Amino acid sequence: MKGLFKSKPRTPVEMVQHLHELLVFVLGNTETREKKRAEKIGELDKLLLDIRTVLFGDGQIEPNAEACAQVTKEFFQKDTFRLLINCLPSLDSGARQNATHVIANLQRQRVNSKVIASEYLENNLDIMDILVPGYEDSDIAWTYGAILRECIRHQNVARYVLESYHMKKFFGYLQNPNFDIASDVQATFKELLTRHKSTVAEFLSANYDWFFQEYNSQLLQSESYITRRHAVKLLGDMLLDRSNSAVMVRYVTSLDHMRIMMNLLRDSNKTIKLDTFHVFKLFVANHNKPPEIISVLVTNRSKLLRFFGEFNIDKEDEQFEADKSQIIKEIATLQPTDRPCQDLDSF
Repeated sequence: MKGLFKSKPRTPVEMVQHLHELLVFVLGNTETREKKRAEKIGELDKLLLDIRTVLFGDGQIEPNAEACAQVTKEFFQKDTFRLLINCLPSLDSGARQNATHVIANLQRQRVNSKVIASEYLENNLDIMDILVPGYEDSDIAWTYGAILRECIRHQNVARYVLESYHMKKFFGYLQNPNFDIASDVQATFKELLTRHKSTVAEFLSANYDWFFQEYNSQLLQSESYITRRHAVKLLGDMLLDRSNSAVMVRYVTSLDHMRIMMNLLRDSNKTIKLDTFHVFKLFVANHNKPPEIISVLVTNRSKLLRFFGEFNIDKEDEQFEADKSQIIKEIATLQPTDRPCQDLDSF
């Protein structure tokens, strides 16, 4: 007889509605009896797993497109998406992981051929004001970081973060003493500065002075070799991207920037040296080198030619060898200017 009274399984829409109720309870009843609260959080954990199964399938059965669309529509219509993000600090690690997968999946789901997450986030950009500062809390940093990267896949969200006051905070977050958190921040920082080409080009052009001042002082000249390594690699990715050609031209006419690159060429880390080489070659290849840059290159010619003559990498690379030969040729044939010579003692 027991089987006659079993509750009917919830529909996808009912799952999300119940999730909404549980999230409201957990967020709004901090004074509730601990046992009752624990029960609700346990129920929430199980429900998140059920919703994840709807969206991803269970390994044997593929997800149903209609069910996925229903879940997605309900999530964004009732603002359950925001509630779940707010509730993440209250969940255990397993539930957070399920929630992260659910949130990531929802942002790629189509409802009537539209990615409705993009429109939702456009109208709720302040959610980024919750996610970005999450890097200041070591307990939630990885979870919020993973969600943040999914959100900035949408161009409107990436633009908001780039233009917000949060952007300057990234330079501090990148130097977190916790290696795993710093690596997560680096992944997000790279995503922000490489995914949406036109938006990044606009940001770099409009914020050139303060951005590269911070980038140079806090990242390229950091005492942490890991920070320097990531920074010079990302710098190369940005400057060599065609969308950033105007920024690149501006960057390689700065003597201060070239000095930093020349110092990084002497770094003890081989990877840093190689990635710096790919940036330094832009200064040398520039057909409109300012007189002060020519002066430094000519004055340090013998040191530079000796360095590049001995500079090799562990594997055969025809492009590297061609670039190196071109740099050597360009430096060797540079004509002195009337500017006073400047020697880089550190090179």
